[in-house]
Amino acid sequence: MIDAIDKEILRTLQNDGRMSATALAAEVGLTVAPCHRRLKDLEASGAISGYRAIIDPAAVGLGFEALVFVTLARVDRSTLDEFEAQVCANTRITSAQRLFGDPDYILKVMAKDLSDYQQCFDNELTMLPGVQRVSSTLVMKNLKPGSGLPL
Repeated sequence: MIDAIDKEILRTLQNDGRMSATALAAEVGLTVAPCHRRLKDLEASGAISGYRAIIDPAAVGLGFEALVFVTLARVDRSTLDEFEAQVCANTRITSAQRLFGDPDYILKVMAKDLSDYQQCFDNELTMLPGVQRVSSTLVMKNLKPGSGLPL
């Protein structure tokens, strides 16, 4: 069971995942040993599923972002499994959600520029298994990218 102290540890790490155990303990009002034990328990339970760096897409030449809406022609188990496997394997697709209703999926796709995205759209997205319709909208500005959970 996650208690208030665990939530504070999670909230703190969402803001700074590189924080040392000593700094984390001080921030949440614990000594190092119990804080470290709670941290390991949160990792073991799956509440913390990993750590990563947040990279500025423009800094690595991927400043073009599109939200892609996909409707499948068939929604049988085999088609869903194949579609989802290929989506997960495509590194240009950085986020994917299956939806209730129409469309069936929303994907976030990163590209270098419009021409690069057009190639991805024509040669990758429309070729995914079971696709009936693909439409996209371009992201003008990210107001709140990848914020943490409301703990």
